[in-house]
Amino acid sequence: MSGEIDVDIHPRYPLSWQASLFNGLMRGTTKPLSAILLRHAMGITCVSRAVALGSRLPLPVPGHVAIDPADGEACGSEWVRAGDDLDEGKVLLYFHGGGYFFCSPATHRPITWRLSRVARRPVFALDYRQGPVHSLNESLTDALDAYQGLLDRGYAPGDVIVAGDSAGGHLTLSLLLALRDGGRPLPAAAICLSPWADLSDVRRRANRWADPMLSAGRVEWLARRWTAGLDCEDPLVSPVHGDYTGLPPLMVVTGSTEVLRDEGHRVALQARRCGVRVTYEEWHRMPHAFAILADIVPEARLVYRHIERFLAAVASSGSPETAGTSAAA
Repeated sequence: MSGEIDVDIHPRYPLSWQASLFNGLMRGTTKPLSAILLRHAMGITCVSRAVALGSRLPLPVPGHVAIDPADGEACGSEWVRAGDDLDEGKVLLYFHGGGYFFCSPATHRPITWRLSRVARRPVFALDYRQGPVHSLNESLTDALDAYQGLLDRGYAPGDVIVAGDSAGGHLTLSLLLALRDGGRPLPAAAICLSPWADLSDVRRRANRWADPMLSAGRVEWLARRWTAGLDCEDPLVSPVHGDYTGLPPLMVVTGSTEVLRDEGHRVALQARRCGVRVTYEEWHRMPHAFAILADIVPEARLVYRHIERFLAAVASSGSPETAGTSAAA
């Protein structure tokens, strides 16, 4: 069973016209705009407020999907249920992306409702604190509190899956390391979609010009801003430097042309060196965090089949404590 989890997969579906069109649009709009706006704190504030206003508009979801505000939450955390036949004794904790300064659970419903469907359980999407007002440590504190809150509600650690995209992928990895280092129970598995895993002062060379969406220079600028006064080599700040010994099975999904591809791959290799079973998938010419594009891009819909297969392999292999491990690279 371990072989079904510990694999490298490079899906090469024929590139759809929708993906080609989206890549072209992002290259001509989002990438140059981010190069202009993400140079000053005012630009971060403007982007954050604009996206916050946009997220108030109702996003279409299928009729069988229920969105419920989290009880006792003053922020925008929410429960997402894709159907009535879910296992309510299990849960998936989701951290949205957005560079630690924009987006919310509402903006990421195209991901969360599909994860609820393939994981066959409700999704708790956390509206964690973000910059520029809040720090990385406060975001991690919110993630730890949310995880403990699920355990306090009666969920067993083995019935919890943690997932996130981009900055949310960073938060997923930091959460796992913090739980392990604190001697706290670990979830059954984790899924990272295009994780932003290296916030050290490193110059990104891979896909610097090929990425249709992200500007490498702006990613590096954001990393310097969020890590000011911190040790960038700390695994909770840059999880690529972490010791993954004892962590549960991990799935890492990247696009072949995205600027964050290499750090996702480095996480997979480092985790395997520590004995963790890892499914690493690198999708041909897919943009950053492409799973959120499932409403318009066929390849983005297909990735959920792969996630479902990973979760089925995890479930059939037993608990992370008793299952065998593989160090194959």
